[in-house]
Amino acid sequence: MLLSSPSPVISPSSLHFPPTTSDPPYKLLKTHPSLSLLSKCRDIENLKQIHSQIIKTGLHNTQFALSKLIEFCAISPFGDLSYALLIFACIEEPNVFIWNTIIRGHSLSSSPILAVAFYVRMLLAGVEPNSYTFPFLLKSCAQATATQQGRQVHAHILKLGLETDAFVHTSLISMYARNGELEDAHLVFDKGSLRNAVSFTALITGYASAGYLEDARKLFDDIPVRDVISWNAIIAGYAQSGRYKEALDFFHDMLNSNVQPNESTLVSVLSACAQSGSLELGHWARIWIEDHGLGSNLHLVNSLIDMYAKCGDLETARGLFDGIHQRDRVSWNVMIGGYTHKGHYKEALTLFRQMQQSNEEPNDVTFLSILPACAHLGALDLGKWIHAYIDRNFSNLSNDALSTSLIDMYAKCGNIDAAKQVFDAMRPKTLASWNAMISGLAIHGHADMSLGLFLKMADEGFKPDDITFVSVLSACSHAGLVEVGCQLFESMTRDYKISPKLQHYGCMIDLLGRAGLFEEAEALIKSMEMKPDGAIWGSLLGACRVHGNVELGEFVADHLFQLEPENPGGYVLLSNIYAGAGRWEDVARIRTRLNDKGMKKVPGCSSIEVDSVVHEFLVGDKAHPQSKEIYEMLDEMDELLELAGHVPDTSEVLYDIDEEWKEGALSQHSEKLAIAFGLISTNPGTTIRIVKNLRVCGNCHSATKLISKIFNREIIARDRNRFHHFKDGFCSCKDYW
Repeated sequence: MLLSSPSPVISPSSLHFPPTTSDPPYKLLKTHPSLSLLSKCRDIENLKQIHSQIIKTGLHNTQFALSKLIEFCAISPFGDLSYALLIFACIEEPNVFIWNTIIRGHSLSSSPILAVAFYVRMLLAGVEPNSYTFPFLLKSCAQATATQQGRQVHAHILKLGLETDAFVHTSLISMYARNGELEDAHLVFDKGSLRNAVSFTALITGYASAGYLEDARKLFDDIPVRDVISWNAIIAGYAQSGRYKEALDFFHDMLNSNVQPNESTLVSVLSACAQSGSLELGHWARIWIEDHGLGSNLHLVNSLIDMYAKCGDLETARGLFDGIHQRDRVSWNVMIGGYTHKGHYKEALTLFRQMQQSNEEPNDVTFLSILPACAHLGALDLGKWIHAYIDRNFSNLSNDALSTSLIDMYAKCGNIDAAKQVFDAMRPKTLASWNAMISGLAIHGHADMSLGLFLKMADEGFKPDDITFVSVLSACSHAGLVEVGCQLFESMTRDYKISPKLQHYGCMIDLLGRAGLFEEAEALIKSMEMKPDGAIWGSLLGACRVHGNVELGEFVADHLFQLEPENPGGYVLLSNIYAGAGRWEDVARIRTRLNDKGMKKVPGCSSIEVDSVVHEFLVGDKAHPQSKEIYEMLDEMDELLELAGHVPDTSEVLYDIDEEWKEGALSQHSEKLAIAFGLISTNPGTTIRIVKNLRVCGNCHSATKLISKIFNREIIARDRNRFHHFKDGFCSCKDYW
């Protein structure tokens, strides 16, 4: 506490001072103890105490003292612009410095356009602006994209003869450039008698921001003397346009020119390193930062965390994060985003919970990082909490990306109805939101609804893109709609001029293969303009397994092994094809090959969220604290399944174990363990939602249908490809998956 006196209640009426006549000598005012306290002030409560002291000492009758109070409130990060306006309202004849301070305060606020309104009031009050008025006023016009008001201000500048002032001249260039009016910006630049590095930089920034990098580069080459600001402008321009290599080349040139980088330089460089994966240069930047005593600069540390995380070095990123004594919201966001970006979803959720416990408020950036983690893990309860938090705290925020992320989260967590509610409430809708909803319906097997929404989207004037067609083609694949899929594939290229990508070919080959149309699938592969990837060969191999096509399966597997020799998935699929055909010697050969290469089949892993906690299970898992109860329920499930006539399909289990052990291996699949845990952990009648990393096997699929009927539970399962809604002994996929 700076002072022990109580904080005054401030209102315009209580602060109606008499007009000031003549202030005491400047030196006496400048060194007055009450005013010197302002330099130590760190929050608005202390400011009110200082204000109270100023009133007691009579300094409130001087414009100098009031101007210092207003300056602190309007400009200081510890101030409060609304409090500055209260003080301002009580001054009968504010001088030009006070008017300029209020205008400057608004240029720093969330409503910069109000600076123009105060400028108009200033003119009406008969106060003539000076060269210090216009840089802040033009900055406000730039931030508010208020080009028309900027032109009017420009006219005033010409009328007052201030266009030759270096700061005003540069501010005009910057205003036009930031508002995208590059011709006007260049016109002002060409008329300037003094072309310095600052005016060049203002124009370079405008061209670079608009994507005209060659024009920006030409201007940069013409600068008589390049300072750190001009280098920053060109580096940031290339980095923001995605031309990261060139941005880093400029940085090397800057160092070779003996220009010392500053914080802004390093932020741009680290961003370019993060996006391009240049870990070595990013590590060099870290050493430079530490060697120059900037290791405690939070802005730079946050950039380093982001760089390391996006380059895949999450351990170093987390070490930097843990070493921050006073983290800000950006620190949490970049670390959570780093985990999500690299697929470490559980770690992202854990860190988000720690963020909540630290009392740091999340924002839209936080949620854009954490919602994909909820979607991947099926963490519906947490996703619902985030949705409620957004509605409660961001009701006035129009964030299309957040709404689209919510649609995606609900769809991937198995609640397609909630996804539809968010989509229907969006005003206006975006192409991304249409795509998310069409895709969500597709993975839930609602092909008719997905295709219907596609037609409605076109009717409302939205032009589908390549992502849209991946969604509708996958909807056809999940439902076996061969004719419709072929028509859409043809329409994509003919009507919308969209060249097919690997994902589109993948959907079509999967659609044809699963329908047993192998000749058509092979013909499509031969017609592709690019080489098929592992996903396409893998999808066709899966179709060969479904239809027992051994000859084609061997041919496809050979291509897959050449592309992905270390991927065990292809070997397992071929082994299953041989097992289905009773060719056990070939099964043994493939299994031996797997063992010789040291490859192991990716273990099945299923997760279930109960009371906002995600529980994971592997096949035969006994690590869970409630393992005993889970296996007791598993035994009960197997007994009831047997009574209901369920006969396990053991044809694809390892041939060298007896039938009893084969059945045991099947009963301990990860999804069966997750369902058992769900049955003992939730109330009767509650929907059970599980997520599996692999395609659900035929045995578990038939068992889960019966379990839904025996226990009167709806079970919603998401496997690697789609959703299965089990209810009353039936599945939404109609046994086509």
